[in-house]
Amino acid sequence: MRKLGVQAVEDIARGAAVMASGGGGDPYLGMVVARQTVEEFGAIELLELGEVPDDARVAVSMGLGAPTVLVEKVPRGTEPEFALEALEDACGYRFDVLLPSEAGGWNSLHPMLPAARRGLPLLDGDGMGRAFPELQMVTWSVFGQSASPIGVADERGNKMLIETDDNKRAEDLCRGATVMMGGNISLACYGMTGAQAKANSVAGTYTLCEEVGALLRYARTNRVDAYDKIMERLGAIELFRGKVQDVERRTTGGFARGIATIEGFDSYRGSVFTMEFQNEFLMAKRDGMPVCTAPDLIAAFDVETLTPITGEALKYGCRVMIVGIPCAPQWRTPEGLAVVGPQAFGYKDVPYIPVEQR
Repeated sequence: MRKLGVQAVEDIARGAAVMASGGGGDPYLGMVVARQTVEEFGAIELLELGEVPDDARVAVSMGLGAPTVLVEKVPRGTEPEFALEALEDACGYRFDVLLPSEAGGWNSLHPMLPAARRGLPLLDGDGMGRAFPELQMVTWSVFGQSASPIGVADERGNKMLIETDDNKRAEDLCRGATVMMGGNISLACYGMTGAQAKANSVAGTYTLCEEVGALLRYARTNRVDAYDKIMERLGAIELFRGKVQDVERRTTGGFARGIATIEGFDSYRGSVFTMEFQNEFLMAKRDGMPVCTAPDLIAAFDVETLTPITGEALKYGCRVMIVGIPCAPQWRTPEGLAVVGPQAFGYKDVPYIPVEQR
């Protein structure tokens, strides 16, 4: 067990922006809201998975919607607790521990808000080891855990409860609520025991994000060395360097969808690189050939500053480095690939090949 103070929160936000594969929400907005909450309510207790009691009541606290919306619809910080209250009212008891759904710029910080306000501990883990666009795309769902009941809330204090026996159906219903409630909402879901959380979560998410974020902070004074250390820590592979020539982006159905086109420079001069996204970067191609696909991560960095660039921040003229990062091992199983492999996103003719083997 250890405490997360302001510096840890800031480092986690930076590191999560890398692990989010372009999605997960604006890390700066999340960092500001989480930092303010920690300053007001105090440091947050972080438990390793092995430290949580088997009979503890654990819930997932997360945001859902299009990351592009967060740029204009800034979170108040109270939405996550509203959603948790809705879930607890339905269950008839209070939860002991919270954990994030994913390593996303906003979603990694989301459970910190109700945790700090209530004095609850967080678990050092998540359900993805990265960010994915849909509610059922988590390890808990792969191993049979129900997302329901689901507490839903927005920044105005509007609450609702969604309950269904199918997690994909839960995603569809929550996505509809997202559209009706302004494009971004808070959820409390996947109620489970401590034993289930230990068995089915991706371990060490906060610690990994914090380590990567600390290296990004170090990059302010030594960019090259920090880049090498980040690549080594994540087992990452450089895929491309170039200048963004075009970003086709649309917000529809509660998702930010589109494709970015990048023209190569340096040793990549003469090549064209594309990244297709649905909130997160899902498919990367060089000269029309896939070089990295979900569930492996695709991350973009500013060439000059090493700042991670999310999908909503990617724009014409950005000079970027693109890297591929191996995903959590749970996703490379047949069960995992059925949920988040290329075919799950409509790439029917693209087989999954680990990024380090391409």
